[in-house]
Amino acid sequence: MTPNAASASSGPSRRGFLASTAVATAAVAGGLPLLSACGSSDNGSRDGTTSGKGARKILPAYVANNVVTPDIPAKNGSAAGFIGKVDTATLKTSVEKKLGKGGKLTAMAPYWGSPPKGDNAYYKAMNELIGADVTWQNQDGNTYDQKLGAVLASSDVPDMVIIPGWNMGGKIPSAIIGKFADLGRYLSGDAVKEYPNLAAIPTDAWQRCIFGGQLRGLPLPSSYVPNIVPFYRKDIFDKEGYQVPTSTDEFMALAKEITNARAKRWACGDMKWTAFNAFSVLSGGEKALGWNQVDGKLVYRVETQEYLEALEWTRKLFAAEVVHPDARLGKSQAVDPSTKFAAGEFLIYNNDISSWWGQQAIQQAHNPGFKIWGMDIFGTGSGAPALWATQPANMFAFLNKNASESVVRDALAVANVAAAPYGTKEYMLTNYGVEGTHYDVKDGVPVKTDQGNIDVNNAYVMVAAPAPTIARPEFPDIGRGAVEWQQRMGALTKKSAFYGMQITEPARFTNLSNDMEQLEDDIIRGRKKISDMQQWVTDWKKKGGDGLRDWYQKLLDENGTASS
Repeated sequence: MTPNAASASSGPSRRGFLASTAVATAAVAGGLPLLSACGSSDNGSRDGTTSGKGARKILPAYVANNVVTPDIPAKNGSAAGFIGKVDTATLKTSVEKKLGKGGKLTAMAPYWGSPPKGDNAYYKAMNELIGADVTWQNQDGNTYDQKLGAVLASSDVPDMVIIPGWNMGGKIPSAIIGKFADLGRYLSGDAVKEYPNLAAIPTDAWQRCIFGGQLRGLPLPSSYVPNIVPFYRKDIFDKEGYQVPTSTDEFMALAKEITNARAKRWACGDMKWTAFNAFSVLSGGEKALGWNQVDGKLVYRVETQEYLEALEWTRKLFAAEVVHPDARLGKSQAVDPSTKFAAGEFLIYNNDISSWWGQQAIQQAHNPGFKIWGMDIFGTGSGAPALWATQPANMFAFLNKNASESVVRDALAVANVAAAPYGTKEYMLTNYGVEGTHYDVKDGVPVKTDQGNIDVNNAYVMVAAPAPTIARPEFPDIGRGAVEWQQRMGALTKKSAFYGMQITEPARFTNLSNDMEQLEDDIIRGRKKISDMQQWVTDWKKKGGDGLRDWYQKLLDENGTASS
């Protein structure tokens, strides 16, 4: 999802969110159409989680929303797809009456760019639709963690606070438990049916909103299918007759065939993220997802043979000099795909799925023949890899525990509008603003105006969102391609032991893996050896890794998995 966009894809990780923000900014600057939207234990302890056994009585009931029928139904954990042209005259209504009680509430959220004026037409229209007066306290997204820490440490906490998952380090999880309201009596079980769009949010996403044994958050749901796609220049592949690889060996052979340093062409950027998927390495997006049971014992991803093999394969790519020189010099993902990939200096790179339509929108303005496409994640032999699920929500809205019931209900009314499905009037207003002021529909594609690019960013789209959606009326082939890619990869995706859980590790383990990623990058670039990682793992166990394993095992014994 992007801050100034309209269709959800894989839901917001910091990498995906900020990458798509950059894409959005560039696309908007070019005047292009833009549609890209996108715990603790039961006893109140600050460490731990609440999962299957304790969560059932807490979670909201699920009631599917049938207001709009997608062009491509969700399958295997994918987003639902919409690729038809937009006709504002036929938009559906998902909020039949104002649920807001007419009160005032303050909301704090991260913001990338220059915030609009507080009395702008977008905010006014949203507040009118909701039936509440929301005042936004937009904060610099690049330093939001600092502001968040200061606000939560004070007694002056806004009525609503947006917290991305990547800002939940340090003392933030404890502050969430201490500062924010239990929403159970408003949303648990059948109570959520008063807010139909919230009732249509998948249960897995709500599971992530349990902190300290209570339902404290409102989620932005996302597809759990791995969101890192190996992209390639389809236009050049077709011209040169290159075949898309189906294994790591085929990739290596293709990379050598493509590379011609004298002609300033290399095969790829840093492919470490794809290597982890190809070798079936447990997810590294969140610490808890890196653990899973193997033969009855909890194992962390860095302890596995698959992890070492993925690093070694990536190291061989660098050693063969098929990786673009910029990537060889810097850290992982140092190469800007909007320049060198677009120029054809390398033909393959991996990034968040939002780059599929984002890069196409940017580059086709300068190169009409440009065509980006996504490879299926290949395995190490004749078979497909086993992929591991990402978390089903990674951004949340919280309500002040001292807020009155009327303020809470006004905030839930905001969330119910923000969670309206694609194809509804509420969705268009939330994600695009007022037609004629903030956007116009051109050839069935909503295109933001200059005023829309100023006013309609961040804010309401961060309070809640519908079930994962990819909507691409301007690129119907890419919209279908992205959803079907998720469906194929979703069929290969497994859920590890702590999938869906909101877990807060004890502070004593916080810095245990701080230098791991740098060591990875040094190894694949030949500056360190695989044996250095093996030694790091040995040291990691002694410094607290084995203790952390025992902690997770106890958590698993007491709570079970999210599905148990």
